[in-house]
Amino acid sequence: MSNLPTLSRRTWLAPIGAIAFALAASLVSLKAFAAEPAKLILRVDDIGMTHATNQGLQDLADLKIPFAASVMFTTPWYQEAVEILRANPQISVGVHLTLNAEWRHYRWGPIAGRNEVPSLINDTGYFYPSTAEFLAQDINLDEVRLELEAQIKRAIDTGLPITYVDYHMRTALATDEMVKVVTELAQQYQLRMSMRMGEAYSTMFDVPIEDKADTFLAHLDNELDASKVNVVILHAARPNPEMQALIDLNNPIMNTADMAPLVSQHRATELDMLLSPAVQKRFSRGDITLINYADTDNPFAHK
Repeated sequence: MSNLPTLSRRTWLAPIGAIAFALAASLVSLKAFAAEPAKLILRVDDIGMTHATNQGLQDLADLKIPFAASVMFTTPWYQEAVEILRANPQISVGVHLTLNAEWRHYRWGPIAGRNEVPSLINDTGYFYPSTAEFLAQDINLDEVRLELEAQIKRAIDTGLPITYVDYHMRTALATDEMVKVVTELAQQYQLRMSMRMGEAYSTMFDVPIEDKADTFLAHLDNELDASKVNVVILHAARPNPEMQALIDLNNPIMNTADMAPLVSQHRATELDMLLSPAVQKRFSRGDITLINYADTDNPFAHK
């Protein structure tokens, strides 16, 4: 009987010790996993659309952080954007494939030539404002390919290292047939396809102006996926008169009830948010690694 307590103690201590060891090993493993920084691409869209968007690009470029700039090579101010991007190789450049022109009194059309792609334009020679209007037409897929390839070629001809494509208003991905066209072009020119590479992506576009900063910081704190490349889609511009005059024909959230434009406030708020000490401090904590598309695998690269 005198040995019973000793035997009992050994009987209990052995499995407890094993469990404790296993828990400690698991905690070490979890800590190592948690310490792995989440990879994040800040994708800033509509670059080249206006001088104000290019000024926003310059402000972000001055931070010297990596991010992705999606350039609209159909728009009047793209050449200024090219100059800024040449001086900032930390920014990966993408072609913001464009088949719409959504602003009242500020329009653009195809660069392949109006006579070459008549199914893509309205009776004034410009792109349709909305995806729905675009799809309501008898769209010729050969013309879609011709126009999108013209945009890619213009981008490449600037001499910038073009790393990816994405899709203004997502119209270029609106049908399975168009997805096939875009995929074939991306493969032909060895370009990554943003949002089609298994990324975890989100957008700040439709977040209310007053909530943008808090929503963005909360996303950084709680919603990044450490197992994937994360992409946050942003729009940034200085609130200049040209931006203040823009009225979005498609999105009511971008205008007040009496059609006073809010787009300038949305884009200036996102620019100020990215430039803010709070966000820059958040990036410096070490649990997020900012990358650009040049840092990701390219499934279409020639082996």
